[in-house]
Amino acid sequence: MYFFKSILESVKPAQTDFQKTAKTKRLVSAALFAAIAALLQSAGGFLPGAGYLISPFSTAPILICSMFSVPLGMITYILTNLLLLLLEPSELIVFPFTTGLLGLSLGAAFYFFRKRISIILCGAFFLTSGILTLLYAIKFPVLGSAVSNSFSFLTTAGTGLFAFVYAWIWSEFGLFLFKRLKRIIVS
Repeated sequence: MYFFKSILESVKPAQTDFQKTAKTKRLVSAALFAAIAALLQSAGGFLPGAGYLISPFSTAPILICSMFSVPLGMITYILTNLLLLLLEPSELIVFPFTTGLLGLSLGAAFYFFRKRISIILCGAFFLTSGILTLLYAIKFPVLGSAVSNSFSFLTTAGTGLFAFVYAWIWSEFGLFLFKRLKRIIVS
């Protein structure tokens, strides 16, 4: 079945090869991915309207960097948050709990798990946790003003279902990007 297929053959060799590259090249790659992620996330503030369609793609640089190396993915995640503090501070409340957390958790899942379903569930769990933390603990209306800040089972279940589908899309897109970029980054 599709969800239980192993992805080990396409990711693990590139991760091993990436660990053999020079440390300078790995750090420069992390900085480049952080800059790209910060620019994509801040597009919502710089380009109202169209920028909100661009900002979800800030998951990709964090995801790709985390797929190669989890510690480097964490550095990229932290550096992106620091860059957002300078570029677009209003995005700093959303990125660490949603798009950035999804990229980091999916990348780590690609590093630690073999089956697609485990990877998708890991990403969905962290994305759901981040959205619910923003919504219920911080009381930030991340889902819009139509959704109440008081706990609702329907909202929680809907968020979990959305997070599963969204993590599935990003895991497939991340795998596609990883296969394309591994020749450039590892060489």
